[in-house]
Amino acid sequence: MANGRVVHTADRTVGSRQLAALLPAHVRARPGYRALADAIRTLILDGRIALHVRLPAERELAERLGASRATVTGAYDLLRESGYVRSRRGSGTFTELPDGHRPVGAHALLGAGGTGGFLPDGDPGIDLAIAAMGAPEDTLTEALAWAAPRLPAAARTPGYLPFGLPELRAAVADRFTRRGLPTRPEQILVTAGAQQALTLVIGLLCRAGDRVVTENPTYANALDALRHARLRTAPVAVTDAGWDMEIAESTLRQTVPRLAYVIPDFHNPTGALMPEDQRLALLSATRRTGTWLVVDETIADIALDVPAPAPLAALAPPGGADHVLTIGSLSKTHWGGLRVGWVRATARLVAELTALRAATDMTGSVLDQLVALPLLDGLERNLPARLDQLRVRRRALVEALERHTPEWSWSVPPGGLSLWVDLGEPVSSALAERAAAAGVHLGRGARFGVDPGTFEHRLRIPYTLAPDRLDEGVRRLAAAFHDGVPLPPAVDRPHWVA
Repeated sequence: MANGRVVHTADRTVGSRQLAALLPAHVRARPGYRALADAIRTLILDGRIALHVRLPAERELAERLGASRATVTGAYDLLRESGYVRSRRGSGTFTELPDGHRPVGAHALLGAGGTGGFLPDGDPGIDLAIAAMGAPEDTLTEALAWAAPRLPAAARTPGYLPFGLPELRAAVADRFTRRGLPTRPEQILVTAGAQQALTLVIGLLCRAGDRVVTENPTYANALDALRHARLRTAPVAVTDAGWDMEIAESTLRQTVPRLAYVIPDFHNPTGALMPEDQRLALLSATRRTGTWLVVDETIADIALDVPAPAPLAALAPPGGADHVLTIGSLSKTHWGGLRVGWVRATARLVAELTALRAATDMTGSVLDQLVALPLLDGLERNLPARLDQLRVRRRALVEALERHTPEWSWSVPPGGLSLWVDLGEPVSSALAERAAAAGVHLGRGARFGVDPGTFEHRLRIPYTLAPDRLDEGVRRLAAAFHDGVPLPPAVDRPHWVA
């Protein structure tokens, strides 16, 4: 670490062939120096070229592109002047970000517009940062009614259940088995949400300085957990088209990481769904390198256009998935206020995770777990109505974007809870600040990037609010974007997303 920023070693290099393949076709065909500089800058902001990575030598890139060396020199000069690269004598040219792009630090829970939930005139604001729905009231009420008469019996015990409520462990294990992954209750640890599950896994399996592979972009709060543990991240790009498994396998071979964290099911934030052949390749590659594979299934049940996927570990042959840990929760299917999640791993790992858990919060809420039992049991029965509601809201968000911001672009994912919107220019953080004044709280793109300040031309916009609120939110967002005043640099302030 240096000045709070991760310093990557100089062996991280993007070759001329790889860089040329990432460039748009029109730049490869006729590479003017300004167009080349703009394209490389976009790749840096998009996270497809990580920070502190060495770019190809000028002569090498010029030969690959069939351009003059002066063209590449001019492009690199522009990038240096604008702060996107810096050169070290005798070492090469490295990617970075201009001054004013600060690393993501601690994140406070802010209401819509960053005012604790309400604007001065009483407007409650519109929260487009939280990719989660409110609780299904009837279902939650029924679950509370089911749990209430069972609470007195539980209350006669000390209430310390570090592994989790036995009945809930069995229910989670049974659901894994029904989804194609045979699981015993002793392979389940119940946690206070999937975030605690991930934090425990990192705490048990990793030490400061260990290398971990993660997708880029990825879930913002998972990145915070990795940063807090002082782990070194090796990013693998995920685009609207999905994963580049060749690059992923190469990264695993080259870095031999301690752990890899992936969201293969309706990836957050892109919404992409990893195909089966890539899942098999990932299982095989992580097993070869001795890498613990942490699979986040938090959004796996939010399947809107395709069947819900089976657990990734179910694709492994018997005994071939002992290195896979699967985490999940009820936060996205039911309610984020119900802090119930889980880890599925070997019985030995579950025992070790539980020992670590006992040193932090000792046990989870028995009441929450009692309420979770009927919710989990009734998931297949109650989820279809929830998914129908999300399909309506997804359509409403798409129509609002088409109406108010037709110059933006996005792909409609087959599941998940949000759109990964391309603004066409790197103004995400600045737009989020301006939108906050209009009462719209946003998940700016930089929150989801492995390296600070990347994805500045992206917004994650959930479709979890009612259609009228989505339309009003996009209308205010469009007004902030189109107000005719150039977007200023973003003010450094806490941002929180879920």
